[in-house]
Amino acid sequence: MSIAILAYGSLIWDEENLAEHITGGWARGEGPMLPVEFSRVSPKRKRALVLVVDEAAPAPVPTSVTTSRRESIHEAAHDLARRERAPIEAIGVAERGGGRARNCPAGIGHIVNSWLEAQETYRAAVWTNLPGNFPQVAGEDFTHEAGLRWLKGLGPESLAEAWRYITCAPEETDTPFRRFLARDDWWRGLARRYRP
Repeated sequence: MSIAILAYGSLIWDEENLAEHITGGWARGEGPMLPVEFSRVSPKRKRALVLVVDEAAPAPVPTSVTTSRRESIHEAAHDLARRERAPIEAIGVAERGGGRARNCPAGIGHIVNSWLEAQETYRAAVWTNLPGNFPQVAGEDFTHEAGLRWLKGLGPESLAEAWRYITCAPEETDTPFRRFLARDDWWRGLARRYRP
């Protein structure tokens, strides 16, 4: 049995240095349903809002799954941490029959453990579990309106990156904030500026 790598955001279309360590392509929407939202300000993405597993998100979305080439869970987790430019403590790890998942809230670990037990392909799973940091960076709780204000305050280069990231997010990652933006005239107008 193999090790699953779970994803819900840019990893699916931008594997970077993880590409050489995975095989089989992405099974879109075949991973566990997790609460995910655009509630993290990313230094890597020029302060754009990016997707994170967020227990406060009101509705779970399907995640996608691919297979690590590694035999070792430790190595698979380190591969993902390198791609994410994140500490190893920000990589969730769950093992079939292995008890409580590590580096994640108990509720998220339970969801991933249940998914592992319900299928026959994988013996373990790793996923990015960076925290939402919007309140710490923006100085207010993440709401749809606060997220929109943040986006409107970005400089041109950062706004272009935010538009690209949110627009390229997997279709199945249909979060409430993404649906909110789809109804906003200002956000819809950015397509004329950024779409090639």
